[in-house]
Order: sequence, then structure tokens, then C-alpha cells
Amino acid sequence: MTVRPDVDGVVLVGGRGTRLWPLTLTAAKPLLPTAGVPFLEHLLSRIRAAGIQHVVLGTSYKAETFREHIGDGSAFGLEIEYVVEDTPLGTGGAIANVSDRLRGRTAVVFNGDILSAVDLPGLLAAHEERSADVTLHLVKVADPRAFGCVPTDRNGRVQAFLEKSENPPTSQINAGCYVFRRSVLESIPAGRVVSVERETFPGLLDAGTAIFGYVDSSYWLDLGTPAAYVRGSADLVCGIAPTWALPGPVGDALVLIGAWVAEGAVVTGGSTVGRNARVGAGAVIDTSILFDGAVVGEDTRVIRSVIGSGTRIGAGALICDAVIGDGANVGAGCELRHGARVWPGMRLPPGAVRFSPDA
Repeated sequence: MTVRPDVDGVVLVGGRGTRLWPLTLTAAKPLLPTAGVPFLEHLLSRIRAAGIQHVVLGTSYKAETFREHIGDGSAFGLEIEYVVEDTPLGTGGAIANVSDRLRGRTAVVFNGDILSAVDLPGLLAAHEERSADVTLHLVKVADPRAFGCVPTDRNGRVQAFLEKSENPPTSQINAGCYVFRRSVLESIPAGRVVSVERETFPGLLDAGTAIFGYVDSSYWLDLGTPAAYVRGSADLVCGIAPTWALPGPVGDALVLIGAWVAEGAVVTGGSTVGRNARVGAGAVIDTSILFDGAVVGEDTRVIRSVIGSGTRIGAGALICDAVIGDGANVGAGCELRHGARVWPGMRLPPGAVRFSPDA
């Protein structure tokens, strides 16, 4: 590993994560348990592996919890500083808000909810070889219609920033990781809401700034929805997505310290069973996340779902494509499917919710 004291890392973690409610009612999105540790730890492990040592976290929602979980960064081999937004400033505003904490001539900015396998040393090398002012990680996706796209010329120079359309001219999309020359980053207006996608980048392009794309087809996933969050955690457990922070060996399941899985129960598909969680006999946990202290009863099936901390799921229940908040109690025989969400602390009596008739 080559140490890069000339490069700062900036991680934007200020969002409220409303698409992940009710999980983010009790925790900031980047701190949600993901393959056994807060998601942010996976990102920090990759930043450290790229030789970056100084990281600034741009926080807002539940700002105090980041310092509680991450501290000064020494446990991760990093030096971490915190900057709090009193009011949300947008992506560009959040970047400007941390500019006075930067030390090097280059800053790599990360969105704190993106799971990516981008080659960070390669990204930095491409930025430097081109003498770029800004380099964007662009990832090729099978269906770019749901995203704005970023066409580049044959030399990799960005030509435009285009909004979503039914017929995008390229499959290249903004992957939420940017390398800035520090002087360019400091030109972003401070103290107001700024969209880096709609204002900063188009304005820099119009001004003739040298903006390049680093294009690849590496693993990339926005963890903003429950389905993507579950998928990303499973991919980390299975070794499909890269990390240096997995608290156990890569495999089909991750069972953490103090967890108990009964004989005859099945935990598979990259599932995580949290600390002191319990899984009853005959239960099936498939591509799911059980937070610490969750209890799943006998013969229950949990599929592509999240079970919150301290939550209890009764015997014979079916939880499929659902999110159950912290401290909830789902009675025996309930069926929760198709995006169902149970708020923290709620109690569903046995058989209260079903999608199929009783036998």
C-alpha cells in the first residue's frame, strides 16, 4: 500500500435515509448493520487500503452518533474529523462545508451510501495522469434510464451531464465518487444549498474545467432502498462486494459472536445473524439481516428481509421482502410480504396479518 498524505477523503453521510424507514428512524443510514458492522466501516476499510489517511465526515442527521461509533478513526488506521451541517446543504453544499478541513492538493469525495468495487488507486492515478481538475467515477449499467448519464469522448473527457431519459445516449452513470483538485473544490459556493450534479458539474463544464470520467463495470450498488440494502449486505458476506471489514470469513452466512442457531435451522444466501440473536429450530433465514438481539421462532421463514434489533418474530411466521423495526413483536403465524414495514416497538398479535388463507 502506498500512503497518500497528499490526498484527503471526504465522506458525505448527512442524509436522512427516508427510503429505508423504519430502520433509519433509530440509526443513521451509514451506521446500519451491514454484513456485521456499520456500513461506513466497509467504506473506511477501502479508503484506508488505498493509502488515504485523513478523512472528513460531512454529517447532519443524527450527527452525534457518528463520533460515538467511529471515534477519531484510530481503530481503523485513520484520522477522522467531523463537520456538521446545521441545515441540509445538498451534495455540493456539503462538499463546500468541509473544504476548510482539507490538507492535501487532492480530495476524493464519497457518497456514504454507495457500495462499490472501484479501483481507488487506479482512479487517483488516472486523475493525476490527465492533470484533471475533476475526475468522476462512472459505472456502466445495463439499464441507464433510471439515472442521469454522463457521456465522454474517446479521451475520457466529460461532454455533458444529462437528466434521466427513455433513450439515454450512453450507459455511463455518475457513481457517486469524485476526485477534485482542491482549488476547484474550494470554488463551490459555501453556506447555501448546492447540487453537485445539477449546478456544480455543469457549471464547471461550461467554464472549460478539465473534467474526466473514470469508466468501469465494477460492482456498484446504491444502498438506498431496503431491497438494495439487503442485497449489498449479502454480497459483502459472500465476497461478491469488496471489504476489509468483514468480521468473519467470507461464506454463505455470517453468524456473529453470541448468536445461537438451533439445530435444523438454515441460514443461507449471505444472511447475517447479529450478536446474541436467536434462530429457532426449523427456521429458514435466506438473504436477510438479523440485527443484534433479534429472535426468530421455530419454523419461521425470513426471506430478503431485515429484522431489527431486539425484535421478536413468532413461530411459523413468514417475513418476505419486509422490514421490521427495532423492538417490534410479530406474532406467530403472521405473514408480512411485498414491501411491508413494521415501525419500531409495534406489536402484531398472532395471525394478525396474512396474505394466504389458513389451512
